Amino acid sequence: MDRETRRLLKQLETQGFSYRTTKNGHHVVYKDGERVTTISGTPSDWRAWKNTMSQLKRAGFIDK
Repeated sequence: MDRETRRLLKQLETQGFSYRTTKNGHHVVYKDGERVTTISGTPSDWRAWKNTMSQLKRAGFIDK
């Protein structure tokens, strides 16, 4: 897991989100029991990260 993903997962937990890691290394993010998004286990293309951040912000995540 890269540094940015670790930082993001810590921030998510402090803001009331939860996540679980799948057996394939992806991180499924939940808010109030509802699935919000899935974060890939390894960085791929730059749009994937931006799309994930957009989904999280729509769910109430505040990036610090």
